[in-house]
Amino acid sequence: MLDHCQIVRASKFLSLILRHRPEKIGLTLDAQGWASVDELLERLAQRNFPLDRAGLKQVVAENDKQRFAFNPDRKRIRASQGHSLPVDLGLPPSTPPDALYHGTATRYRESILREGLLPGNRQHVHLSKDIPTALAVGRRHGRPLVFEVAAARMHADGLLFYLSDNGVWLAAAVPPQYLTLVQEETRS
Repeated sequence: MLDHCQIVRASKFLSLILRHRPEKIGLTLDAQGWASVDELLERLAQRNFPLDRAGLKQVVAENDKQRFAFNPDRKRIRASQGHSLPVDLGLPPSTPPDALYHGTATRYRESILREGLLPGNRQHVHLSKDIPTALAVGRRHGRPLVFEVAAARMHADGLLFYLSDNGVWLAAAVPPQYLTLVQEETRS
């Protein structure tokens, strides 16, 4: 059994490997972002990051953001979203709720109001289903603010949304006309 700190450490390293830099450990992802569990565990062990199958299952099951998923036979693993690598997660377009939310740091307010939400070095913009989740995401980047995304209106205008396996909504970008600043955390 891994303790909480070991789970967090393994999750962060797996995020790096399965989202951004599989070559760091000599791992290859397929076009859909899947990697062989056996190969992953072997490569991790070779780099002095020992993680057995039971530990990997625990990391997948107990990761607070459900960042990873196994395929049905548990022989392959991938990140649920957040890739900077070009992968096709095979997610079908989905009808979003009326509103979604994006949390970020206050320092990005003006550029977002001007340019909208852009994916940066990732494939998609990540959107939350509620304000508390968006605030938590924003806090990871500094003093947070939350934009409401007029998702139903965007969808009606022909822009596509995808729902990842872990419940994060994805969009290629969000133009500024669909954004409303709804919450900003001020310093105490």
